[in-house]
Amino acid sequence: MATETTVTSAPGWRPDVFTFAPAEAVGESLILQASTVAGSVEGDAPAVRVAYVDDAAATFTAEGDVIPEADPSLSEVLVYTGKVSQLVRLSREQWMQPGVSTQLSESVRRAVTKAADAAFIAQAKPTAPAVTPPPGLLNVAGIVNGGAVASSLDKLIDAFATIEGNGGTPSHIIVAPDAWASLRKFKAATGSAQNLLGAGMNDSARMLLDVPVLVSSAMTSGAGLVIDKSAVVSAVGQVQVAQSEHVYFASDSIALRCTWRFGANVVLPNRIAKFTVTAPA
Repeated sequence: MATETTVTSAPGWRPDVFTFAPAEAVGESLILQASTVAGSVEGDAPAVRVAYVDDAAATFTAEGDVIPEADPSLSEVLVYTGKVSQLVRLSREQWMQPGVSTQLSESVRRAVTKAADAAFIAQAKPTAPAVTPPPGLLNVAGIVNGGAVASSLDKLIDAFATIEGNGGTPSHIIVAPDAWASLRKFKAATGSAQNLLGAGMNDSARMLLDVPVLVSSAMTSGAGLVIDKSAVVSAVGQVQVAQSEHVYFASDSIALRCTWRFGANVVLPNRIAKFTVTAPA
């Protein structure tokens, strides 16, 4: 019997698969903006092993004295991944309508981005021995509790100071839409009509305490995170899109499939702070 290959097989046995760089297909996803991409893997079992060093202390040594040996801790964190997917089935006639393929591509992109953001922020921690999908940042043990931000930015400033005291540098703030709205309503003084964060006339780039603000519906209502991007490592694969007219051959339909494998883990949880925002009266 001759060996069947992708060269000799019918197209139904080798559907075309298109891959897109995640920065192009889902560039606005939180995992790409607020984490450090360390690599890529395929499958639920493999992991990206990210090595890091817990710094040992440096000390003064007198001239001529023997320099004491340092003992830095060599550690690693494992980044497992999960696969977000979507399968769309359409009749051939619907698929052939003008603009359908473009609109569907945009819809799939939004769906994948939304699922990825929700997982990055709030995915529940898997029950052992399962390792995937990896937990979202809100469910990582050891992150700083910044408390409730109410009427002023003092608690948020304290959260920044805590992260910096732990050796980190805050790079992003991620907030829920209602939390950002509440922050924008804070007043400069009691009885004042002036907003603490300005009049909202220049919102081309959302900034707070000199770091970018990412407003996401994936964040828990009324809550937010302060993140040191270097403390969050991720594994991100290609966005893969495949199309086949054979899987639903009997109904004269088209299948469109999109998959994206990604995952994240936290190297140093004490460089991430969660907080809530109390809406002004």
